[in-house]
Amino acid sequence: MERYDLIIIGGSAAATAAAIYAVRRNLNFKIISKDFGGEVATSGEVDNYPGVPDTNGLELVDKFKKHLDDYGIEPETGVEVEKINKLEDGIFSIIAKGGKEYIAKAVIIATGVHPRELNILREKELRHKGVSYCTVCDGPLFPGKTVAIIGGGNSALEAGIMMADIASKVYVINKNAIFKGDQILIDNLSKKKNVEIIYNAMTAEIIGDGFVSELKYKDKSGVEQKLKVDGIFIHIGMLPNSGIAPESVEKTKAGEIVVSKNCETNIPGLFAAGDVTDIPFKQIIIAAGQGTCALLQAVNYLNRLKQ
Repeated sequence: MERYDLIIIGGSAAATAAAIYAVRRNLNFKIISKDFGGEVATSGEVDNYPGVPDTNGLELVDKFKKHLDDYGIEPETGVEVEKINKLEDGIFSIIAKGGKEYIAKAVIIATGVHPRELNILREKELRHKGVSYCTVCDGPLFPGKTVAIIGGGNSALEAGIMMADIASKVYVINKNAIFKGDQILIDNLSKKKNVEIIYNAMTAEIIGDGFVSELKYKDKSGVEQKLKVDGIFIHIGMLPNSGIAPESVEKTKAGEIVVSKNCETNIPGLFAAGDVTDIPFKQIIIAAGQGTCALLQAVNYLNRLKQ
């Protein structure tokens, strides 16, 4: 079994940045991930990544992949890590689904997040049958249809803007009285003539026999309302993919991995970067910066092991 200096777990901005710096430091390393792109690939309009204006999530992920290709880095995808153990000799054992094992002196967890669910009636039953958590992926399947976007942040705003150009009618359901996203996105969405924004609305139930047909919600007076819709796109936040970390890793109540300013966890040699950590702002550019920080600190750690 090959032993590595470093294993990077993840396939998006943080992992990409870490890998680029790892190859520049001539480390013996490997990137492993279930897929490449992560939640970045599901992002709509991306216009705040320095040097790459007027892009979207899929295009940005393609640029990440090309940058890795240019350095001769080939992530190993299709790998679902189940657990990370630190052995008595200080070496890490990374166990993947199917029993495959990777051994490394240091590990960077850059596994990102996954969508939060509403946990309402028929949500799970109708997933991929009109219920989606990725507007970029599934939105184009609803041309000329009526859809609902649920959420109050940037992801919901981006989804609404995108679907306004695809669907005939778009409802945006916000449980709050205002949006929490960027004002430029709020202004853009508000200008769309086929978009209806419903504030102070609590989604209650998804209705459909084999496929979505209606959405039930309670308005600010508590009165139940129904909307006839063909598709529902849920954007209500993300949960960290931190379950693979050792039990002794310190986490927040939300499950985020607690890291120092140098992206160190409380376990020496184990680092974390990006949205899976407790950093307060979940942005692509910040994840990339954290990936770089984690790698440079991992190099310091590895150098100390040689002394």
